Amino acid sequence: MKRTITTLVAAGAVGSAAVLAGAYAGLVNIGADDPHFPAVHAFLTMARDRSIEVRAKNIEVPKLDDEALIRTGAGNYNAMCIGCHLAPGVAKTELSQALYPAPPNLAEIGVDGNPAATFWVIKHGIKASGMPAWGKSMGDEYIWGMVAFLNQLPKMDAEQYQALVASSSGHQHGGGESQMHNHEGQHGDNKPGHHDSAAVGEGQQGSGMAEAAEAAPGHHDSAPADHHGGTAPSSDHHAEEASAGDEGSSGDHHSEQPPQAAPKTHTHSDGKEHLHES
Repeated sequence: MKRTITTLVAAGAVGSAAVLAGAYAGLVNIGADDPHFPAVHAFLTMARDRSIEVRAKNIEVPKLDDEALIRTGAGNYNAMCIGCHLAPGVAKTELSQALYPAPPNLAEIGVDGNPAATFWVIKHGIKASGMPAWGKSMGDEYIWGMVAFLNQLPKMDAEQYQALVASSSGHQHGGGESQMHNHEGQHGDNKPGHHDSAAVGEGQQGSGMAEAAEAAPGHHDSAPADHHGGTAPSSDHHAEEASAGDEGSSGDHHSEQPPQAAPKTHTHSDGKEHLHES
């Protein structure tokens, strides 16, 4: 028995050393376009699900059918989540297709029967998955609004979804809001949502910048169509260069070349003359 235990311990040590050596040698491909082996994926999925279940089991779920809560969640979801988790009428996006593990389509599964777990995931995020910990900037009441909305989301079609988003107050969670979350309108047939007004504001800002650019003279305004005309001095620039280099000389520097030396000749013994040009 003692020999068996010793053998198992030794085998475990050798196996661990081999795994560490392979990882250190860079043999493990961490590229998101190279899925885990099925056994590794199953283990990580189990570890993730059990971690969430254990930590969410004592969370008290509030009343999720409150209309105001649902409406608040709709605005935040539309601003922060559809790029990865999609929505009714929203096609797959670059993010939803490129992340690994692939983010779930919440338009289809909603809270998946466990609102407490959904709350925990939104608040704390999931390591090495691309899921942020929104609890760092979002109060619990706003997170519950998103949970309440997700509880209704699978029942909605695209028109109902857009109507609910339009009736919301948009992106709000008690501070730290950013205008950079929304992904609508960036992927072909996605329909614009409540951030249309923000886009208009950006367009107005761009228009204002364009008007300011027209009002302020630019470096092209003073330049004529022909960049040689009007900007060069009236006299020949060659003449100016010659004048700057040698005062009192004529303007054309070609006229100041020294006279050429007379050609030189000599006679060979056979009586023929040979000409040297210089």
